[in-house]
Amino acid sequence: MRDPDAFKPTAALKRKINPTRVPIEKKESVRWLDNLRQSIGLLGKSDRCIHVGDRESDIFELYCLTHDLSMHFIVRMQTDRLAGDGDHTISDEMDKVAIKGLHRVEVRNENGDPISVTLEIRTKRVHVLPPIGKQKRYPALDPTVIHATERGAPKGRKPIEWKLITDLPARTRSEAIEKIDWYAMRWKIEVFHKILKSGCRAEDSKLRTADRLANLMAVFCILSWRVFWLTMLNRTAPNVAPAMALASTEIGLLDQLVADAGNRRCRSGTLSFYLIKLARLGGYLARSSDPPPGNTVIWRGLSRLTDIEIGLELGMAGNVGN
Repeated sequence: MRDPDAFKPTAALKRKINPTRVPIEKKESVRWLDNLRQSIGLLGKSDRCIHVGDRESDIFELYCLTHDLSMHFIVRMQTDRLAGDGDHTISDEMDKVAIKGLHRVEVRNENGDPISVTLEIRTKRVHVLPPIGKQKRYPALDPTVIHATERGAPKGRKPIEWKLITDLPARTRSEAIEKIDWYAMRWKIEVFHKILKSGCRAEDSKLRTADRLANLMAVFCILSWRVFWLTMLNRTAPNVAPAMALASTEIGLLDQLVADAGNRRCRSGTLSFYLIKLARLGGYLARSSDPPPGNTVIWRGLSRLTDIEIGLELGMAGNVGN
C-alpha cells in the first residue's frame, strides 16, 4: 500500500507543469495500475479480467499495462487524444463515422419515473497516440472507440453522451451494445460503495489491526449488498413473494409495525408492499408523487427493524427485566 502523503507535492506541480509530462509513478493515479496488478493475484487468469472505469481512469499508461498483463479494459473517455498521424483527434475521426444502429435504454427522470431513450451508436477502431511528452516511452495503440449519443435534445437535462474506449472488439451494433451494457454496470458498483461508506460508515472504523478491519468490512459488504439488492428488487421484481428477500419474522414485524394505509401504490402481499413498509420505517412518506424508495430509507428502515427484532428475541428469551 502506497503512502497517500507521497503524492501531495504532485498537486502543486499541476499548477506549473503539464500533468501529462509527470511520470505516472509520481502521480496518485498510479493506484489504478496497482489495482490491475493486484487483481491478477485475486482472480488468477488475467485474460478473463475486464477493467471497467469512469473518466478518472482514462490513463494511457493503464491501457498499455492491460496489454502487458493480458487483461482488458472498458473506460469512459475524458481526454480527446491525438489519433492517426497526430494531425487530428479521436473526436474528429469519430465525427465522420456512420451510425451503426440505434439502442433503446430505460433511464429515470428527475422524479424517478422510467423513461425510454434512444441512443445512436458509432464504433470504430482508431490508431491512438500517447501524450506528446510520453511518446518516447509508450507505443501507439489501436483500441476501439464507441460513441453512444442520445438522439434529440431532451428537456430539462443534458443529453446522454457516452464515449468509451476498449481493447475488446465492437465491430457490430450488437458487440458495441454489449460493451455499453458492461460499462453501465459500473453505476451499481458506485451505489454499492456509497452504501458501504455512507450507510455502514466504513471509513469511520477505529479498529487497531488490519485483520479486525478486514473482518468488519466483510460483514459491511454483506449488509451493503442486501440494502442495494432490496432497493433494486423493489424496482425490477415488485410483484414477487416477500419471502424471496425477507425472513418470516421480518414480514410479521412489518405487519404489526406499519399500517397498510399509505401503501396503496402496490399490490397487497407482494414484495414491494413490504419493502415500502420497510422504507416507511426509515422515513419514506410513500406519497403518490414520491419516486421509489432509495437506498437511504431502505437502510434506515432495515436498521430500525433489526433493532426491534433483536429486542423481540431478547424479550422472548427472558433476558430483559421488567
